[in-house]
Amino acid sequence: MGWRVRAIRGATTVAENSVAAMREAVHELLDELESRNHLDMEEVVSVTFSVTRDLDAIFPAAIARERPHWSNVPLLDVQQMYVEGSLERCIRFLIHFNTPDPNIEIYHPYLRQARNLRPDWTLAQAALSK
Repeated sequence: MGWRVRAIRGATTVAENSVAAMREAVHELLDELESRNHLDMEEVVSVTFSVTRDLDAIFPAAIARERPHWSNVPLLDVQQMYVEGSLERCIRFLIHFNTPDPNIEIYHPYLRQARNLRPDWTLAQAALSK
């Protein structure tokens, strides 16, 4: 079987709408992504970040660009659709990447209050970490 496009989802929350809080949360999320997945940044097709409407201090993509090996990755920021009662101050990402191994194990990082968005993945991945 040849190369295949796969995707990784992830999310986190921030305590406040500030550059410092968003920078800390995005770096923490991407550190978790990179440490838990065998991701070659040269194989990344694109990354879309979404933020809830209460976050506008900085673009998450601008923060990602500060990281080594992210300078040639196509990045996009969008605003998450508002749904009444949904999680506030949330940053999400969707990463598409090429891989020669279609069965590669993927870890989807959901941190802080965002763990509640996908409790099924959070519990399954916690079991794999043991």
